[in-house]
Amino acid sequence: MLKGIPKILSPELLKVLAEMGHSDRLVISDGNFPAESMGKDAIVIRMDGHGVPQLLDAILKVFPLDTYVEKPVNLMEVMKGDKVETPIWDTYKEIVAKYDSRGAAAVGNIERFAFYEEAKKVYCIIATGESALYANIMLQKGVVVDE
Repeated sequence: MLKGIPKILSPELLKVLAEMGHSDRLVISDGNFPAESMGKDAIVIRMDGHGVPQLLDAILKVFPLDTYVEKPVNLMEVMKGDKVETPIWDTYKEIVAKYDSRGAAAVGNIERFAFYEEAKKVYCIIATGESALYANIMLQKGVVVDE
């Protein structure tokens, strides 16, 4: 065990987060996301017993968001015609605001099928057991700056 590292971040996940460079992206997926088929060219880490918000909060403690892009955080847009509420998005925006001064302005949306195409290019997909619908979130890594 290490001091100051959230316990939810497994050694495997910490290794992957450390390996990622500036502009690399990852997806934290909900339980319905096709992580294995989307992640054929990515590292897929199973975290089925966890929800997205607790993982997002832990990851952002150690993972800088990209300051060179307007929206380093992206959510999967709800399909037209789907009558789905997405209160989890508000939770995500609150978590992002704890770690990024842009707050909710750092969060964008990507149309569902475009999100899938982008997910095929990410470095890592973290597959969770999150049951909320449209709870997938993509993060783009920034630069660690000495403080």
